Formats: sequence, C-alpha cells, structure tokens
Amino acid sequence: MSGSVYGNIFKISTWGESHGKGLGVVIDGCPAGIPIDSDDIQRDMDRRKPGTGKYATKRSEGDKVEILSGVFEGKTTGTPISLAIFNEDQRSRDYSAICDIFRPGHADFGFESKYGFRDYRGGGRSSGRETSGRVAAGAVAKKLLAEIGVEVNAFTVAVNDIVVDEKRFDFAERLNNQFYMPDKEAAQRAAALLDDAMANKDSVGGIIQCEVTGLKPGIGEPVFDKLDASVAKGIMSIGAVKGIEFGAGFEAARMYGSDNNDNFYISEGKVRKYTNNSGGVLGGMSDGDKLVFRAAFKPTPSIAQSQITVNNRGENVTVEISGRHDPIIIPRAVVVVEAMTAVTLADLILMDMCARIDNVKKLYGKV
Repeated sequence: MSGSVYGNIFKISTWGESHGKGLGVVIDGCPAGIPIDSDDIQRDMDRRKPGTGKYATKRSEGDKVEILSGVFEGKTTGTPISLAIFNEDQRSRDYSAICDIFRPGHADFGFESKYGFRDYRGGGRSSGRETSGRVAAGAVAKKLLAEIGVEVNAFTVAVNDIVVDEKRFDFAERLNNQFYMPDKEAAQRAAALLDDAMANKDSVGGIIQCEVTGLKPGIGEPVFDKLDASVAKGIMSIGAVKGIEFGAGFEAARMYGSDNNDNFYISEGKVRKYTNNSGGVLGGMSDGDKLVFRAAFKPTPSIAQSQITVNNRGENVTVEISGRHDPIIIPRAVVVVEAMTAVTLADLILMDMCARIDNVKKLYGKV
C-alpha cells in the first residue's frame, strides 16, 4: 500500500491497523534540539482516545504512546522519531457478522475492489483509529512550532444544524464541554440533539474551525504547494472530512471584489489588514494574518439502524451495525485537525528556510 507517507522535509509515515497489535508513526526530518517527552505527546493523545465521555465509543484504549527512537535526554536528536501506541481492547468478534458485507458510508467496497480483500476488523487501515499516529506526530510538530511562536487551536463551530453564536463566543468554554464548542448554550443544545439521535440509533456530523497565529508572511509556495492547498490536502486526508473552506470560504462567491478584498494598512511599522476574508492566505502564501479554515465532518457511518446494502457475493442484504462506535466524530476529531495542520505547517516552514540565499549564508556564517 502506498500513500501512508505525508510531507516533504518534515515527513511522517503512519502504520498499523485498528485491531492489530498496535499503531504508530515515524517522523523523519524533525530538527534536533527540540525539548520533548512522552507527556507532551500524551496530552494530545488523551484528547483523541476513545472511551472519554458519553458521546464517544466505549472502546477502552489508554492510547499510551511510547517513544522508541529519535529522542535522547529530553530532546529530539535529528534522527527518525518512532512513536508507538499498542492496542489493548480490540474485539474483532464484533465484526465477524459483517466480514462479507459492504457497510454503507465506509471504505469496505473500495478497499476490497482495490486489493481483492480487506481487514474487516473495524476497517483496518481505513479506520479512524489510524489517526492516533497522526495526533502523536502532530504533538511533535506543535513543539517545533512553539519554538518560533506559532500556535494551532481548533474548536467546534457546528454540530448538525446547531451553530456557535458569535455573541456568546467564549474561547475558554471549549474546554468545559464534550464538544469543544466555545458557546455553552450551543453545547447544551448539541447534547440534547445528540441524545435524540442516539435514541433513534443514528449519528450526526459537524464543523470544526482551526485558527493559527504567529505565521510570518510568505509561508507556502505560489504554485502547487500553496499554503491553503497543502493544508487542504492534510485535512481532507482525515477520513470523515467532506469539505474545507478558508476565510470567507464559499461566501466569497456571493461577494463583490470590493467587499471580499482585505484592505491593507500600516500599524507599528507592520502591514496589517482591516478584514480577514482571505483566511490568512493570499496567492498560496501566508499574509501575516491569522490562518482560519473550517472543515466539515460527515456523520459517523456506523449506525445501528437497519440499512440496505450488498455483500461480496453480489447479494442484496440488510445490515445493522453493532459494536462500539462514536455517535459523533467531532469531539475526538478536533485534535486530529490540529495535528494535521501542525504537521503541514512544520513542513512548509522548513521548506521556507531555503527560499533565500541569505538563509543559507546565515547557516554558514557568511552574513
């Protein structure tokens, strides 16, 4: 299988299956000298792990990360960093009844069509559990970004049709509810909506917003490796994401140029903007403003309702999916969005280091 490697300089390769012995990631190209220990990574792993709250799968995994290489005496060594998360509570028997059935909304049909067989135990490589390796890598990338003052924060702005009200926006509140919503009232309404969906053996989707501060202007390349294109690839590689928009996003299609353009001005010797319809990206490069995007997540496809489908013998059948599944992906996906954003930015920032000969001269003490 190809396609498990992401990045150019700061490069990650995830491995493992949802019901195998474990999962993990290898990070190549991380600079030496970054202070890091397992607790730095575990904090983000705990945000992603299952079994944390009423609206998460009851699979009981500690998601304890082990640093196997690339860190010595509390700092990165510049060599490949290998991180492993060993599975503890896999129940493959939960999937034996559907081993020959293509579950609606899942990768089963495409996977078997491509490879001629599939790991039906929770989806194997196409399971959402694959993101545990991404989150571990993202924690390392965040430590790199913190060294230069770049910060990545994501939160939920919508659960189904319940949207955060800007008038009630409270960034600190996102840490006080299970949905990571910066609006207490919206979170309470979301809980009631999800309770109804669960009673009906159904699931819901939502929208996550991510904001990045501290990016200097010029990060990203002007052609194929644009900042927004690169971030979009990273975010769209998350299994449940069905759409992404930056800044004004699709609303820009209904605006006039005079409204959509962000006018510049000088403040304290720096170029600023009055608005941020660009979402912090112009011409594929950061414009010095806050990077802002939103990602739409579909409802969890594993639901207990009876659904019409087919099996791999070409027969029409019905299926009711049992086992332990998230009725909503959003709460555990927030940190995954942060991780893929951090990994992408770490890579682009390292690429930016070779954009000018002056940077090369500085490295060799010629400036």
